[in-house]
Amino acid sequence: MKKLETILSSLEKPMLETLQAWIRIPSVKGDSQPGAPFGPEVRQMLDHALQDCQCLGFAVQQFDGYIGHADMGKGDDEEALAILVHLDVVPAGDGWQRDPFGAQVENGCIYGRGTSDDKGPAVAALYAMHAVQQAGIPLKRKVRLILGCDEESGWEDIEHYKKVAHMPRSGFSPDANYPVINIEKGMLRLELHAKPASSGLQVLSFNTGERLNVVPGKAEATVAGGSEMVECVAAISQQQGWPVKATHHNGVVTISATGKTGHAAHPQLGRNAIGQVLITLRELGAQGAIRQLADTIGMEYDAKGLSASIEDGISGALTCNLGIIRVSPDHLTASLDIRYPLTADPEMLQRLIAQSLPGFEVKRLGCKEPHHVPENSELVQELLNAYHQVTGLPKETLAIGGGTYARSLREGVAFGALFPGEADVAHQADESVLIKNLYRNMRIFAHSIVKLAGQQDG
Repeated sequence: MKKLETILSSLEKPMLETLQAWIRIPSVKGDSQPGAPFGPEVRQMLDHALQDCQCLGFAVQQFDGYIGHADMGKGDDEEALAILVHLDVVPAGDGWQRDPFGAQVENGCIYGRGTSDDKGPAVAALYAMHAVQQAGIPLKRKVRLILGCDEESGWEDIEHYKKVAHMPRSGFSPDANYPVINIEKGMLRLELHAKPASSGLQVLSFNTGERLNVVPGKAEATVAGGSEMVECVAAISQQQGWPVKATHHNGVVTISATGKTGHAAHPQLGRNAIGQVLITLRELGAQGAIRQLADTIGMEYDAKGLSASIEDGISGALTCNLGIIRVSPDHLTASLDIRYPLTADPEMLQRLIAQSLPGFEVKRLGCKEPHHVPENSELVQELLNAYHQVTGLPKETLAIGGGTYARSLREGVAFGALFPGEADVAHQADESVLIKNLYRNMRIFAHSIVKLAGQQDG
């Protein structure tokens, strides 16, 4: 294992350079094109990553622009050790102090969209495989790095992969936290439809949000009103304690809120700008559907106002993110991203929410069941051993609200790449990762590969 450590140290600089090149490709989902189902930038990222994998000596294959993989070693696909990562990123959003696709290195960190979610961990896994290969460690099973392209949206990449390739049975996805996440909550996505009220404050437009799984950090609405409303909004902002401001022009008042962007897996760590505007509109006299949303959701993230709050002692509490809203004089649409615990029933949750919102039509956009791998499994235990061997930190298993590619495996867990106590900046402005932690990730993944795929324990 001393040889492996020497090789890992020699790969630190090229790994960082590879990550910088990946970050500079703005692989945000775009309009589908021939050969590029998720847009040309995502296809560019997939081709670039697979070329890097091939240059490092791995057999690569891409599947119609949806997804690709890189193989190390030989063996049955079913029994391969899968490492599932994704190359797509959420939109940059607002509030950046640095170029979101500049891959700037500053004070021991690298900044850019995807540094932590998920290009940084993906590059660390790729170079971990390269280190094991360079060390000449014999393998008892194939190791397959699967490079997805639609994790942040609809997972069409995984669906396509299962149709045209063979998904391994077991593996991990470095797209969450350490030590090992063996429970992922269920994911329920709902779309709410209603007609705005004909009385009360006239809301002309309110269009905020790009992705359901992002807590929106900025929101803006326009309403009919006079200049006196500007002072009313300032008073509401002061009373509530969060920034909302208004401007007036020709009988139209524009209301703007600044929140804090975050991830829908833990919306309580952000501050939802949609909720800030909803409450402001209610205080200004909005009625009907907008008032209902302000009353039942507002700034809550636990669905208590929707009568859907639930918690268990295994996987924790339900969370709810209001990620998108579209309001015109004729129609209102709002979208919810709900992460629910193992013991919850999504059918019941949808019924409770519908009952809490009379006058709304509640449609289901999608649902993914909770995912659970027993703590005593070989997969979980060997990953914990590798993590402890490199870091010396305690071994434990966790449950999260995030949904990772791990749930696409019959036996899959999320493993890293965020260390205990490290700030989670995924989906936020100035997303970054400590370079020393990238190197630690590479080492942990390399030792994990040896323990789970090597012919003998390292």
